[in-house]
Order: sequence, then structure tokens, then C-alpha cells
Amino acid sequence: MPIYEYVCETCGERFEELVLGSSGQIVTCASCGSEQVRRVLSVFAVGRAEGNGDPAPCGPNCCRLQGVAEA
Repeated sequence: MPIYEYVCETCGERFEELVLGSSGQIVTCASCGSEQVRRVLSVFAVGRAEGNGDPAPCGPNCCRLQGVAEA
């Protein structure tokens, strides 16, 4: 049972919804109740530990990378 991310075409709200199988479940906006929603790609993070045990930076705009000179 995956959790999908949606955006409402009516009010612009972005929300997640647990979808039960492929039952043709109707998804409605969590904010305004509209059925005019579309599924969008979710942004997710995959973490790993660096050699010193600290979490690895999350990406190019990560706060840990701010101010780091490019090589």
C-alpha cells in the first residue's frame, strides 16, 4: 500500500494519500475536498553515514554544503 503525493488543481495544496491497492480509489484534496488532483513525483531523501558517523549531506542545496567552495 504505497503513499502517493498529490497536488490539487483547484487550490494548489500538496498532500500525501495512502492508496489501497489498485481499487480505483478516488483521491480528494485534503484542504478543499476537490477531486481535481494529480499525482506528482515525491521528493525523498536517502541518508547514509559518513566515515565519522555523521549523516551524509542531503544534496546540492543542503545546509551542510552552504559556503563550501566548489572544487
